[in-house]
Amino acid sequence: MTFSQLNISKDFVKNLESLGYINLTPIQELSLNSSLKGKDLIARAKTGSGKTVAFSLPLVEKLRAKEFKVQALLLAPTRELANQIAQNLRLLFRHIHNVKILTLCGGVPFKPQVVSLSHQAHIIVGTPGRVLKHLGEKNLSLDFVETFVLDEADKMLDMGFFDDIEKISNFLPKDRQTMLFSATYTDDIKLLASNILCNPLFIEVENEEKNIIKQDFYELSDSEKAQNIKKIIRSFEAKSTIIFCNQKITCEKLADILFEDGLDVLTMHSDLEQKQRDETLILFSNSTYPILIASDVASRGLDIDDVDLVINYDLALNSKIHTHRIGRTARAGKGGVAISFYTKDEQSRAFEFKEIFNDIEFKDSKTIRDNSNFEIDLGLRAIFINGGKKHKLRKIDILGSLTAGIGLHKDDIGKIDVLDFCSYVAIKKDKLDFVLDRLNKTKIKGKYYNIYEK
Repeated sequence: MTFSQLNISKDFVKNLESLGYINLTPIQELSLNSSLKGKDLIARAKTGSGKTVAFSLPLVEKLRAKEFKVQALLLAPTRELANQIAQNLRLLFRHIHNVKILTLCGGVPFKPQVVSLSHQAHIIVGTPGRVLKHLGEKNLSLDFVETFVLDEADKMLDMGFFDDIEKISNFLPKDRQTMLFSATYTDDIKLLASNILCNPLFIEVENEEKNIIKQDFYELSDSEKAQNIKKIIRSFEAKSTIIFCNQKITCEKLADILFEDGLDVLTMHSDLEQKQRDETLILFSNSTYPILIASDVASRGLDIDDVDLVINYDLALNSKIHTHRIGRTARAGKGGVAISFYTKDEQSRAFEFKEIFNDIEFKDSKTIRDNSNFEIDLGLRAIFINGGKKHKLRKIDILGSLTAGIGLHKDDIGKIDVLDFCSYVAIKKDKLDFVLDRLNKTKIKGKYYNIYEK
């Protein structure tokens, strides 16, 4: 089934096609005919199944842009996921002018959010704690909300947001559409659903991860783990790798070890400020860094396609966390590999995982075959430009300054990310010095900007 067969506007179909959305994924095909009619929905589906589009389409179709009041509320467990949902929504709404989407998340200054709320918005995307705080201080009114979405509801409950979600739902009109998306359907999810949904349609997309993720487990001492990272990445010829650790201090220690071994690495954990986390995500997703080392704060909400390899440097504390981690690879039906290390003391937990995930294979680390011919380097590096959307810069302006402006070939340019106040451009490494020298002396859309390497 294609999007053109749905009961949505022709302009919306054109916008979807321009974004590369042609055929529906299974979750979209199972849910959209009902959700577009306003029916409540519970959907069990993994990350990467197309659920963001599944819950966004009904929202886009029913929104009244001329009525400047909050008409939809979307809750997510983490800032990263909330920001990514908001970014995806802005793309889906770009055929409709003047739609304001506001994110309300913890870990960022509160007062600027109060100022933004005073100017109203059409859609709020946020984390439960921060949304509830704004409601408590009467900065936010949900009286006109018609659509309530909970994405990755199981993760929100794992983080202790059950009561907050129920309190938020009490601020919402009873006559609304509620859509709940979750990777699992446990008793606490059932209880939450019974409290906030009305006669929902339940759909379940068969979990494909067991069929398409290759899982190998290796027993290693703590001292042996780091020395096997490079070998494993090269053996699978992984262009992009996420390594998960249980603690942020382990992330930093491992990053130092791998950096000394000549590898370009990024880290993401709870000590990083939001700007640093956003930048880290951009630098990894635009292929300028091949390795991201993350704590479990990042195991949900990372919307990155084409992650070839996940390495659990520390064995996950439970099967839920393990599921979320390995879900970073094999997104949207693509194949992937997940490698897990465990120590002798963690043997019983590793065997428990084996009972849950039937496709796990226990292997001897001596069988890891190094491929020294494979270089763990994507050949790109990012440049930073201190100008973005608020300066009226667009991707086409930056591309034009690089090609027509300084003579760079299009093949030397990778992904371009334009944020509100800055931009990032992936450039081939052998062209980096040339670009930094020339572009700092060249106007972009009539203005000089500071440009440096990231």
